[in-house]
Amino acid sequence: MSKYDLEDRTLDFAVNVRFLIKELPRTISNIEDGKQVVRSSGSVGANYIEANEKLGPKDFGYRLRIARKEAKESVYWLMIIKRVNILDSKELDNLIKEAGELRKILSAILNKID
Repeated sequence: MSKYDLEDRTLDFAVNVRFLIKELPRTISNIEDGKQVVRSSGSVGANYIEANEKLGPKDFGYRLRIARKEAKESVYWLMIIKRVNILDSKELDNLIKEAGELRKILSAILNKID
């Protein structure tokens, strides 16, 4: 997988989260949780792209760690949305799985450089 494949994959993840959020009922909790997951899901790819424009090995690792943290946070917000809305949604389950896979991929990259 090239860095561009992962850039595309993180972009798709962020876009798909936004599509999901648009379909949720407009409650106070969904609006607030939606804001959180929109931020964290977008931050995964943004920090990965920044890592690829690294200023050095320390900056690369730092940005990857942030991207990994944001992927983990995205799982958290998606799980809250799932429980609050009592959703049995394949789309939501796929997003939770994708966030977990992105976190694992970023961890594997970090393990190679540490």
